[in-house]
Amino acid sequence: MSEGDSVGESIHGKSSVVAAFFTRVGQGWYIVTYALGIYHLNLFIAFLSPKVDPSLLEEDDGPSLPTKQNEEFRPFIRRLPEFKFWHSATKGIVIAMICTFFEAFNVPVFWPILVMYFIMLFCITMKRQIKHMIKYRYLPFTHGKRTYREET
Repeated sequence: MSEGDSVGESIHGKSSVVAAFFTRVGQGWYIVTYALGIYHLNLFIAFLSPKVDPSLLEEDDGPSLPTKQNEEFRPFIRRLPEFKFWHSATKGIVIAMICTFFEAFNVPVFWPILVMYFIMLFCITMKRQIKHMIKYRYLPFTHGKRTYREET
């Protein structure tokens, strides 16, 4: 390799097919990635949320989540069930991959701004969701099923 040769050039001074491919793939698609991240964040929030929002219900209207130790147990029902969450997330990834085949979606942007905006949006949204979970005392995750023998 002589002084004038770069990594992407072959012996004859022409760029190799492999180097051209990786240069084309590695140049951006920040808008597609950002949109996919926002879509996944929305899916995750729907996955963490109860089907019936307790903040929208009045105290005497309809079923509500238990707030005291001696109240009847009502299982947590998600707004977005787990299978639909994974199915929608997979569809989003496939659509984002298809969008990378079109140069129109490769918009030149300053990507650190998108990253910082996504981090801020994630933190603010999750803070609001966690406050909602604490206020209405629901936990969308369990550590496994409890049997009658474990309770006694």
